[in-house]
Formats: sequence, structure tokens, C-alpha cells
Amino acid sequence: MTMRNQPTARQVRLGSELRKLREAAGLPAKEVAGLLGSSSAHMSQIEAGTSAISEERLRRLAAHCACADEELIEALVAMATERSRGWWDDYRGVLPQVHMDVAEAEHHATFLHEVVITYVPGLLQTPEYARAVFGYMRPELPDSELTARVEHRIRRRLVIERDHPTSYETIVHEFALRVRVADRRTASAQLRWILDQIEQGHVSVRVIPMDQDGFAGADASMMYMGGPLPQLDTGMRDTPTGTLFIDAEAQLRQLRTLFRKVEKASLDPTTSRDFIHGMTKEL
Repeated sequence: MTMRNQPTARQVRLGSELRKLREAAGLPAKEVAGLLGSSSAHMSQIEAGTSAISEERLRRLAAHCACADEELIEALVAMATERSRGWWDDYRGVLPQVHMDVAEAEHHATFLHEVVITYVPGLLQTPEYARAVFGYMRPELPDSELTARVEHRIRRRLVIERDHPTSYETIVHEFALRVRVADRRTASAQLRWILDQIEQGHVSVRVIPMDQDGFAGADASMMYMGGPLPQLDTGMRDTPTGTLFIDAEAQLRQLRTLFRKVEKASLDPTTSRDFIHGMTKEL
């Protein structure tokens, strides 16, 4: 099969899960490659996500690795055989690959848990807010890419606005809600948009007040995305070098713990709604 020059995060994740199956069975890549009638090099490419794997070969691999988890096998087959284009593919070659990876991961998630400290969550941003954020970047983006980034961000909201929306719970710090990335009008419209989404039942929003004692989670921003099975959950964090996708169980456990800790420091959804409503009156 043709080599992928730039595999998606989902393709890389599939390869990682196949490697985990092989390693759990204690089988070297060379041996599994031989059982599949392939080469060690091709096996490495499959596990790196740079080469595809057919359903037949995936099932043979699972059988050789004595994997009896039928739900896991079916979930991996679905990842390997999906061929449909997503709306995010319209931006391939226009925006950096990570934008497509984030949208695809959100699209397939069974639930979304997010913590945001410095900005309004991307899934809740208005076009004006998003344009102000992207427009502040250095070096400055050309208008064509700036427009594409704003459009992409707004289209991501499909996951919480479609007929069968993905459950989305976000915890946002008061600081993020108060910072004016543009002007008073944009800030007011942004808060009203969040309230509208809450009222429509699209999201659950919890606010961490700035005067909350015992909150030391300034670096707690994260996204936790549920998979079809718990072992296929995905974490996502922004780092100085780019967006990091997390699939190691120990790290996922840490993110789940972090979300619960931040949740304890936040107001409940009803109080948070009233808190945001009060902020709109101040603008």
C-alpha cells in the first residue's frame, strides 16, 4: 500500500493500539510480520500509522496476538476501514495538520471534557472572538489563512450542535471570560453566546472564580475525549512545541484525576450560568 507522508493523529493512534496488542502478546514485530505475510519494515510502518492495514490483516493480527476482546477488535476495525471524508478535509493543505486532527478527534468522541484557563473554549467562541485571537498571532497570518482558521473553528461546533450532539462539559476560569481579546461589544456578545448554548442544552459550563481558594491549576488546560471503549480515550494538551495527543493509560488516568480536581474548584452549572449572566450586566 502507498506510504502516508503525514498520517493523521487517528491513523497514528490505530498503529499505536496495534503495537500495544503485539507487545502485550510478547511477540516481536518480525514474527508478527511473518505471520501476516509481510515484512518487518511494513509492520513498523503500520504501527507508525504511515501505512494502512486491511480488515482481514487486522483480524489476523488480533488472532495471532490472542486478543479475545471483541469490542476492541471491532473498534479497531472501524478505525482501519473508515473511508468517509469529514468536513475538516476541506482545509487539508490550507491549515496545519493539527487542525484536522483536532476536528476529527472531536467528531469521533463519545464525550468531551475540557478545562480552559486563559481563553474561552474553542467550541464556544464566536467568529469575532476567534478572529481576534488568531489575528493576534505572531508572525501575523495572511488574511486568507486567518479567515480559514476562523471558519474551521466555528465549524468545529457541529459536534455540539448536530441532531445527536456529543456531550460536552467544560470548566473555564473567570480570567478567560473577563479578558477582552477585542472590545467591549465582542466580549458582551461572547458571554451572551455562551449563555445561549447553556440554555439550549448544548453544553455544561462550570466557572472557576478568581477568588477561589486552593486553586493552583494555572496550567490545567486540557481536552479529554471519550473513545468507543475506555482504552481508546484520548487526551489533548497544548504545549510550547505544539498540540500533544495522549493515549498512554497512566497519562490518561492523570488527566481524569486533574479534571476531577479542577471540577471541585469550580461552581456548579446553575451557579456558573448565573455568574456569567452577572458578568454580562457589568459590560
